Amino acid sequence: MIMRLLGRGLEVCSIALLLGLMTVTGLDVIGRYFLNAPLKGAFELTEILLAALVFTALPLVSRAGEHVDVDIATSFLPARLQHALSLVIAILCAGTLLFFAWRLGLLSQAQASDGARSVAWGVPYAPLALLGAFMCLLAATYGIIKGTAKND
Repeated sequence: MIMRLLGRGLEVCSIALLLGLMTVTGLDVIGRYFLNAPLKGAFELTEILLAALVFTALPLVSRAGEHVDVDIATSFLPARLQHALSLVIAILCAGTLLFFAWRLGLLSQAQASDGARSVAWGVPYAPLALLGAFMCLLAATYGIIKGTAKND
């Protein structure tokens, strides 16, 4: 129940971020080419929204098991070996995502103590790094759940 609600919340967040990204880009293009007044800090906002969108969608991709994978060689292996390999890959991916979460957590702490902010809009960077850390942690959790479910 909680995982389903969390997933639904991530979907809504991803949609909102995508709409925000499209709005910023659209306003910038209209302002730049028709009004000769581009949106202040549009590039900066695009970077921030895109980073948030990528991190927010990452757990959704892990939950669905839709990461890009190449299974040309593994499709010829016996089913038991495929399942074992799938579990090993899930563990390696989760480990990598946990490493990213740890590093992003440290980055968030450093940015918070430095007071790092974007130039045009003054958006603090620490919450974005913390979002990335949490989403990597959640994606690792989903990946392990998905990886072990394949082995049942």
